[in-house]
Amino acid sequence: MANQKLIRIKTISEFHQLNGLPKPEHPLISIVDYAKLHRTTNQESTTLLFGYYTISLKRGVSKMFYGQQQYDFDEGVLYFMAPNQILRTNNSLNENRSGWLLLIHPDFLWNTSLATKIKKYEYFDYSVNEALFLSEKEEDILNNIVQNIQQEYHSNIDKFSQDIIISQIETLLNYSERFYQRQFITRKISNHEILARLEKLLANYFNQEELIIKGLPKVQDIADALHISPKYLSGLLKTLTGQSTQQHIHNKLIEVAKEKLSTTNLSVSEIAYELGFEHSQSFSKLFKTKTNISPLEFRQSFN
Repeated sequence: MANQKLIRIKTISEFHQLNGLPKPEHPLISIVDYAKLHRTTNQESTTLLFGYYTISLKRGVSKMFYGQQQYDFDEGVLYFMAPNQILRTNNSLNENRSGWLLLIHPDFLWNTSLATKIKKYEYFDYSVNEALFLSEKEEDILNNIVQNIQQEYHSNIDKFSQDIIISQIETLLNYSERFYQRQFITRKISNHEILARLEKLLANYFNQEELIIKGLPKVQDIADALHISPKYLSGLLKTLTGQSTQQHIHNKLIEVAKEKLSTTNLSVSEIAYELGFEHSQSFSKLFKTKTNISPLEFRQSFN
């Protein structure tokens, strides 16, 4: 870690200058050929913080890190970063690297349909290890869109240019969302492993006496334990099960509550306390929301 250095890159012009590239044709949007990038530093690894959106299709590039884990992105992958996110990379760039970076400053989106809409694309909050692996056909689709964007800002800028580019960016984002949904389904082994680990994690959590002290598990805690980002976990679960992470937590809670109500003599208040609720009313309200009957009514159904 001693060789690491944080580099803040606030503007697209700064990025170009730092990488020995010509001045961008447009100060707020740029498409960079990955093969033309230079090392940003002589240090072994670099921590970068960008002030703009980055969408990157990469092949044969350096190693990337998420937490303490290293991921080898020698295959072509697409990943997304929002402003002020941090990326740590290894500077031993592969000579055969290829691909592109689409850099979009938030000011370019100002007063357009994407200014707020871009926040709905949850993959900007995914981690590096949750990148999108593209098929050849999918890659061709995105390459064509990027070429259209590049052609538009290479031309003479007029009053239609921004709207046309925004439309192309939105098309790229919508295709990316479609491809992520495909990836959730096609990467069955790894995704079902996550589901199995989630079920085991929740089962262990609700069997701990510390639940009384810690309270109900938070989505962030669950995601951290699974070593994936909260939004990636939620997107995966919604695609495979139709339910969010929070709903999975509540379902496990109701399952445990039903067991306690039907097999023990504990009062509703005592069960609520054991399940991490400070107030039994909150537990009863959640139970009725999920089952359409109160905890007492559920217990009485066994008598």
